[in-house]
Amino acid sequence: MYNYVKALHIIFIVTWFSGMFYIVRLFIYNTEAGEKEEPARTILHDQFAIMIRRLWMGITWPSAVLTLVFGGWMWSLLQALPGWLLIKLCFVAGLYVYHFTLHAIYKQQMQGVFKYTSQQLRIWNEVATIFLVAIVMLVVVKQNMSVVWGLTGLILLVIALMSAIKIYKIVRAKR
Repeated sequence: MYNYVKALHIIFIVTWFSGMFYIVRLFIYNTEAGEKEEPARTILHDQFAIMIRRLWMGITWPSAVLTLVFGGWMWSLLQALPGWLLIKLCFVAGLYVYHFTLHAIYKQQMQGVFKYTSQQLRIWNEVATIFLVAIVMLVVVKQNMSVVWGLTGLILLVIALMSAIKIYKIVRAKR
């Protein structure tokens, strides 16, 4: 039974992350649509609103809930709670906080409020990447991972991601 529950948990993790990665891209495109002339601006905002609503409510939210359901089920099937799992659960809690921030942006954009620039959203999009790397490394490497090396790796990942965003901004500005 455990392996079936684990497989379903992984499937919904993948669809949840896919939704979180793509929703921010849609937020970025929707924000940038505000720079277009009419009628393109309205047409794009209307189309992105449909896409955003369907992705968020039809895929991302259900996947987040089912990830939690199957993760909790797996937890109930465990005999003991290993130390690495507690650290993973802290990252998972952070990931749900991130999910709720995306929901706040979702609600704003559905009301036509654009508080963040496309550059800020690009940076925010990488937060999911950081959580993904941290959680997967903990699950795969488990107790063989050094806290120092793990944190060093995450810091280097953040530096690499922020550098890539900055380089992309420079390249985009030259176009």
